Amino acid sequence: MTRLSSVAEAVHLLRAHGLDLAGVEPVVVAALSEDLGGHGVLPAGAGHGVDVTSVATIPADATATAEIIARASGRMAGLPVAAYVLLLVCAEAGPVEVDLLADDGTDVVRGDVVLRVRANTRELLRAERIALNLLTLTSGVATATAAWVAALEGSRTRVRDSRKTVPGLRMLQKYAVRAGGGVNHRMSLADAALIKDNHVIAAGGVVPAFLAVRREFPDIPVQVEVTSARQAHEVVAAGAVDVLLDNMASAEMAAVMAELGELATFEASGGLTLDTAATVAATGVHFVAIGAITHSAPILDFALDFFD
Repeated sequence: MTRLSSVAEAVHLLRAHGLDLAGVEPVVVAALSEDLGGHGVLPAGAGHGVDVTSVATIPADATATAEIIARASGRMAGLPVAAYVLLLVCAEAGPVEVDLLADDGTDVVRGDVVLRVRANTRELLRAERIALNLLTLTSGVATATAAWVAALEGSRTRVRDSRKTVPGLRMLQKYAVRAGGGVNHRMSLADAALIKDNHVIAAGGVVPAFLAVRREFPDIPVQVEVTSARQAHEVVAAGAVDVLLDNMASAEMAAVMAELGELATFEASGGLTLDTAATVAATGVHFVAIGAITHSAPILDFALDFFD
């Protein structure tokens, strides 16, 4: 069990998990603004800045103890983020204790208690939905990733994410991929080059595109997307060491790997499903790129229940 009682401790835990506060804090602040902005259903200014239900029904000095409980089975991710939300929101109203009863990257089953918190009741309810929204989303991504890891078990192929993430949540979703056992691709367009079909058309060919990136950014990693064995041979001959095989049939991928697999790293992408994971892995590719683990992962449901 890990016990936290201050925002500083929560920030330290985020960093220990490879999460940058500069990426987490704006997400939480934006979520708080959404919840307390007073816009939309209510007339402008009505209830602005407060949780009108809690203010009307709960004394300002009331405290409560609550637990976050898994409502489904899956892979855990995002507990340090949930703890940060609870401490950030509740700490100004009085003492807060947050106990983490599970670890990110481990599996939970329905009914498991993963977090216990004691804090000011009003503030706890203000933080509840934000903490749960982020926890259910990140755990959903981790669970989807873990399913791919299981489907690829026994092969050397690893699942890798993409930039197909919810705007503003990329850092959290990529963290969740790691918690699920996956591998991160580039975080941003500046981290590495990925030459895709539109770049190839603009540059006049896959090899000219590769050489253009090499000239302009000689120290930046470059991945080249190809759609045929011929293109794969051309770019590897030109010096490419990271190749993405896009929407290629398994037989063609297997042929590419037999001929070039020792000369570069290869990633399969496009139209991949859990049902075909083993077949794709059997070609020998090093990675499969799965956008669905971030853009289409179902949530893993959690609930916050008072118990006193």
